[in-house]
Parts: sequence; structure tokens; C-alpha cells
Amino acid sequence: MQVSRKKGPLYSQIRDIIRDRILHGKYAIDENIPSENELEREFHVSKITVRSAIKELVQEGYLEAKSGKGTKVIRNTTTTTLSRGKRFTETLVEQGHKIHKHILEVKVVKNQEETYLYQLFGDQCLQMERLYYLDGDPYIHYMHYLDKKRIDGDFTLSQDQSLYKLLEDEEIMLKTFRDQFDVFHVPAYAAKKLEIDTNSMILKRERYSYDEREQLVEYSVGHYNTALQKYLIHYDA
Repeated sequence: MQVSRKKGPLYSQIRDIIRDRILHGKYAIDENIPSENELEREFHVSKITVRSAIKELVQEGYLEAKSGKGTKVIRNTTTTTLSRGKRFTETLVEQGHKIHKHILEVKVVKNQEETYLYQLFGDQCLQMERLYYLDGDPYIHYMHYLDKKRIDGDFTLSQDQSLYKLLEDEEIMLKTFRDQFDVFHVPAYAAKKLEIDTNSMILKRERYSYDEREQLVEYSVGHYNTALQKYLIHYDA
């Protein structure tokens, strides 16, 4: 995987990718992450860069490094601005599941005046289609729509990066989120990707993400194959 200096310090990009892999169970708790040499080869960077990324993750409490024993994952949860509790995917990972994200397509779309997207973003927006796998099976289909006027022309997202962290890197700080849920007949485009029948009733989540000025940055629609796993919300006291 290539990282780019255009997106800031290389070590911070690698740190974020490794953290995201931990949070999604790719690097399991109590197991070692790949060696420094393996990470050097994967990201095409120097040993110093890899060590800087690992050092920060150790300081953040995700990793424990012991001489001669490798670097072990010791925590796989974090607190986010989305809620006081754990993120949905973190709860699944804690239960022993593995989450894998796959970007299907990123493109600019032109919105017709009569459409809902035109009401939200005007004549165009950035569309990102993603598929989440639960233990190897297609589980969540996401369609994200972002305000094109706010996004740099070189906006790219790798398979192992967080969308919200990348928005932060674009200096777009999200402050509030509004989710609404419904039980819905799965649309054909999502049914195909989730490998389920088009007559299926499925959980639908719509999210509206706003910045500090209460301006809409992202609107997303997610379809969940809850036959595989129910939607979970974990709140801390």
C-alpha cells in the first residue's frame, strides 16, 4: 500500500491505518502486528517512519512493544465524537468478529433539481460506495454523499482508512451527527452487493453529519444485513 506526502506526515498516515485495522479486528487483541520489516515493505517507507507510527500507537494505549517479542495489540476500542459509547464495529470486534471494508467506487455525480441530493448539496456532490464484510460475508452497504465544494480535488481513501479521519485531514471537523432508522425493502443495487433477495426487508440507516457551523458535510445511506448480525449499540455508564 502506498502512502503520500500530499496527505501529511507519512508516519501519521501509517499510524491511522494500523489503528483502523486494530479497531476492525484485522489485528486482533493479544496478537502481534506485522514486524517492522513487513510494514516497511508494505508502505514503502523507512524503518524510522514505521517506528514513529508504532511509538504513537503505544502512547495511545493500543500497542505494547517488547524487545525480542514483537509488538502486541492490547486495546481495540476508542472513544469517538459519535457517542459516549463504543462504535458499532468496535462492539463487534470485541465479540471476536472481523470487519473488512472495501471501496467499490468514488465519483462526482450531478444532481437533478428534483432530487433530494440537490436539496442537500446543490448541483453536484462526491459519491462514495463502500461494502463492509463481517467475517468474510457482505454485511453493510454504504452510499456516502459529500459536499463537493468542501473536498480537495485529490480526495482519495484507501481500503484501510477511516472516512471521518480523512475529513479531519481535509480540516473538516465534524461536530454533530443525526441518525434515523427504518425497516425497508432493500433496493436492487444494495441487494446485489449484499447477496440477498430483493424482496428482503432490511435495516436502513441514514446519517447526516454536520460541521462546527452546523453545515451539512456528509449524508449517507447504509443497508444492514441483520440476518447475519443484529445492529448493536453499547453505552457506557
